Amino acid sequence: VQLQASGGGLVQAGGSLRLSCAASLGTFNRYGLGWFRQAPGQEREFVAAISRSANTFYADSVKGRFTISRDNTKKTVYLQMNSLKPEDTAVYYCAADHQILTTPPQTQADAYEHWGQGTLVTVSS
Repeated sequence: VQLQASGGGLVQAGGSLRLSCAASLGTFNRYGLGWFRQAPGQEREFVAAISRSANTFYADSVKGRFTISRDNTKKTVYLQMNSLKPEDTAVYYCAADHQILTTPPQTQADAYEHWGQGTLVTVSS
């Protein structure tokens, strides 16, 4: 199983980026997906999650600015990031968790079985 994150880069405060994470999961639609981030010297933190049934959940720090979505036909999860702030600077990781249909979006890192390699997002002030 591989998760390949992409789309990171350098952007000015107030700008936007869209992260993508392509998965080599045979039954992608049976997985919940999440985005986490880790800033230098800090612990990894939850950003957003989308369940197998497409329910979503966001960290308070990104609510209203970030949108998580999934395309099951492309086996890809996206994170649209708008109104970026310098404090959003971090390495962003995607993760996948095999779920039953009623599993809610997962916010804990240890719920996820598979992780991507991370993509760096730098927001300049």
